[in-house]
Amino acid sequence: MLNELNEAQREAATHIDGPLLILAGAGSGKTKTLTTRLAYLIGEVGIDPLNTLTLTFTNKAAAEMRNRALALIDQNASSIPLLCTFHKFGLLFLKFNIERLNRKNTFNIIDSDDQKRLVKAISKDLKIELQPSFLISEISRYKNALLEPHEVEERAEISDYKKAAKVFTEYQKRLLENNLVDFDDLLALTYKILLENEDLRKETSNRYQYIMVDEYQDTNELQYQLLKLLTSEHNNICVVGDDDQSIYGWRGANIRNILEFHNHFEGAKIVKLEINYRSTQQILDVANSLIEHNRKRLGKKLVSHIGEGEEVRLLHSIDETFEAKAIASEIKELISRGVNPNEIAVLYRINALSRSLEEGFNKAGLAFKMIGGIRFYERAEIKDIISYLRVISNSDDDFSLLRIINKPKRGIGASSLEKIKTFAENKKTSIFQALSEASDDELHSILSKKAVKAVKEFIETIKLLQKEKEHLGEMINLFDEHTGLREYYAAMVDGFERVLNIDEFYGYFRDAIFKDEELTLEKFLSDIALQSDQDQVENSAVNIMSVHASKGLEFEYLYVIGLEEEFFPIVSETTDIEEERRLAYVAFTRAKKRLTLCYIDSRFYKGQRKQVKKSRFLGEAGLIKNESLKVTKSSSFKRGDLVKHKIFGIGRVQEVSKSGKDYKLKINFGGNKKEILSSFVEPI
Repeated sequence: MLNELNEAQREAATHIDGPLLILAGAGSGKTKTLTTRLAYLIGEVGIDPLNTLTLTFTNKAAAEMRNRALALIDQNASSIPLLCTFHKFGLLFLKFNIERLNRKNTFNIIDSDDQKRLVKAISKDLKIELQPSFLISEISRYKNALLEPHEVEERAEISDYKKAAKVFTEYQKRLLENNLVDFDDLLALTYKILLENEDLRKETSNRYQYIMVDEYQDTNELQYQLLKLLTSEHNNICVVGDDDQSIYGWRGANIRNILEFHNHFEGAKIVKLEINYRSTQQILDVANSLIEHNRKRLGKKLVSHIGEGEEVRLLHSIDETFEAKAIASEIKELISRGVNPNEIAVLYRINALSRSLEEGFNKAGLAFKMIGGIRFYERAEIKDIISYLRVISNSDDDFSLLRIINKPKRGIGASSLEKIKTFAENKKTSIFQALSEASDDELHSILSKKAVKAVKEFIETIKLLQKEKEHLGEMINLFDEHTGLREYYAAMVDGFERVLNIDEFYGYFRDAIFKDEELTLEKFLSDIALQSDQDQVENSAVNIMSVHASKGLEFEYLYVIGLEEEFFPIVSETTDIEEERRLAYVAFTRAKKRLTLCYIDSRFYKGQRKQVKKSRFLGEAGLIKNESLKVTKSSSFKRGDLVKHKIFGIGRVQEVSKSGKDYKLKINFGGNKKEILSSFVEPI
């Protein structure tokens, strides 16, 4: 298997003990290298598969690695290695160890939509008017910083953050009451347990003697700290990543984890994979030229294994309508020549730009699929089915029960729900248990005759389905028959599509049962909760998606639209221009055969048409003479330098200071003094 690798890949795959950073450029065979290293450790060195742990960020990546690694390993092996996402590892760990926090291991996982509903309900109860997205972001930040509610409340000083702290306190209380965990808990609680239990930390670290991590540039602070605990007894960690593809800073990814790996893990070895097996040299030259403008990088230069290929193309249009029409026309021509539509993609930096594409493609009769729209599992009808299944799995899950007790409508309105909640609170038990054990007189004292009948029927339905929990195939048949969800959604205006979605879910459930005879309802629900956008990519039409959604994918023919200032890169006071440039680098390196970069003269955006300038990235990539702002490759701004800003004109630098991932310059523009990030000016 080592003969299949190039020299650098082989060096990485045969490294055994001690920390190793595999700096893997786009398309350089990182998955092949990682899976071969795993197979080498198990099949050649003799490491027990159970002593290895390989962590990824998506189920799709984990499944691909698992299949490829197992194909290289002796099939007679008595055990198989653990390859999973960080969150799946956290889930498995908590199932065995959450009792150390005095919690039951029958917990359910809530997703982002559940979080939003829960936060909205809490905000309403506390009479707090803040955006749910802000509150969810803050809660995630608190958890990743491992802060307890009381600590957050003590530290909060500004009004909005004091309110957010109160929501967080109540949010945690309700999660505990319903024995729920959110995505952040899967890692935060795992870290907490390992940190507070030295015996378990040593045992877990000694169990996983060889740890490998994919996409290391996307790890956050908590994931790094968790890895430090897991490797505390041996320091055998191998990470694969690309600092030039770190594009998730906005959701907590810390690029310093990969840039400073050699400082975090003493004696680290670094191997660079620079031979690219995906793209032509023309595409790589453009990508290399662009990314060289970034200061914070370890540095590497991709070389194509394929050869020169055709030049990178520029597509210039008057506006977005002409752009969409031109792209659709070209794509139809490609398809008519036999190109598989699945090998064609259009990427954009801003989601709003997809509107003109959808419209243009529809007019052209061009089939396309949106990646990253409303996800299948977040559709209302599917969320209802999942909530039913959660209650069947864990009848103490009040949160899920409240969603579906009146789905389909049973005459249990908001006031009845409040009475039911109060009734359960007074009984000091879950809603399901309280209603199950209540006498007729007790129920009639709080609900109407119609509501009592409906509640009883609902409870009986859940109990009936719980009896069949061990026979999932039969349960799903009874489920469809007794819940009435199909008829409920069929009666809606868009009922046909909703019923198709329901059928798709049932089909997926039955297929999962067929593939895994030992499948449990709990495992099925856990797997669903861990799904991601790319796990749902289909293979039947032209792909339209954001650059973020394209990470890890590749296409023969690629179009990137919106290469204009403010659209790509996004330009604002909070912009991290280096991350914007890394995003463009990721976009360009998705192309295998032909890359077309598109820009227009005017764009209809946020309610008005505006003239736009070509993106600085086109100039930095060497494709045009740069007419817009250019970021110098050097960080050596000094006092006295003359600089030019697109709004304030020419000014003189008075002070230079570091500001996060950039440099902040204090500039005197003819008496008008401003503090500006260095990436927004060009030296004169």
